[in-house]
Amino acid sequence: MAAHYNYSPSLMKLEGKVAIVSGSGRGIGRAVALKLASEGARVVVNDLEDGPTNEVAEAIRAAGGTAATCAGNVTAPDFGERFVAAALDNFGGLDIIVNNAGYTWDSVIQKMTDEQFQAIMDVHVVAPFRILRAAAEPIRKFSKAEAAEGREVFRKVVNISSVSGLGGNPGQVNYATAKAAMVGMTKTLAKEWGRYKVNVNCVAFGFIRTRMTQPIVTEADASGEVRKIGVQPALIEHLEQNAIPIGRLGTPEEAADGVYLFCSPESNYISGQVVTVGGGITF
Repeated sequence: MAAHYNYSPSLMKLEGKVAIVSGSGRGIGRAVALKLASEGARVVVNDLEDGPTNEVAEAIRAAGGTAATCAGNVTAPDFGERFVAAALDNFGGLDIIVNNAGYTWDSVIQKMTDEQFQAIMDVHVVAPFRILRAAAEPIRKFSKAEAAEGREVFRKVVNISSVSGLGGNPGQVNYATAKAAMVGMTKTLAKEWGRYKVNVNCVAFGFIRTRMTQPIVTEADASGEVRKIGVQPALIEHLEQNAIPIGRLGTPEEAADGVYLFCSPESNYISGQVVTVGGGITF
């Protein structure tokens, strides 16, 4: 059951903050956008299509929050600039960046094409790189102005990895490689942007109940290609009985809570870290 967040201003830890969350029209991204909004953040919602993007923005507004939209494919060369501009133009600032958008396109290595490998790298690595590059100059300017005023203002970047990126996973050489790359990006940006008071951290998800962990169906994925999406039910049963100590898959809301930890003021002296949100799963 989806969580019902309390939007009481007295409880809001992100009041006045501006967040951009890629891939936030569905699944984990949607839960992240709703969670951040429930804590007072003004959120720029993104998905491939207008429908899911607008639905999440309306859900935030209906609950008393504030949202803007930036629909489009994160792999487009100009998307990073558009996404950052949506925050600056609508809300005049940028405090939180969550690089969440992605999908899987699995094959064993001998059957994986160059297109298949590159497509996953583009969405999981190149797109976050472009978003962060676009945000670099605005963040520098904000930080410089705040320092001149004698204020210490912390900003947050949360990159999304996976247990596949930390421990590997058969059939996912493209996805595991991309998610491992996000760990390196996180640790590098934590060192580059520490002087700007930016906490850069990474959340590696285990198995969360989304479209990617549903029983296998055939549908169009995020690239527009019609493919099989999901996993064998026997795998989920095995994971819940043998691999996940808590004994079940996580919910999107629980995944969002892991992201929120790195967006909250309590993480102001935590940077360059990777936390697995996976119910105790190891690899």
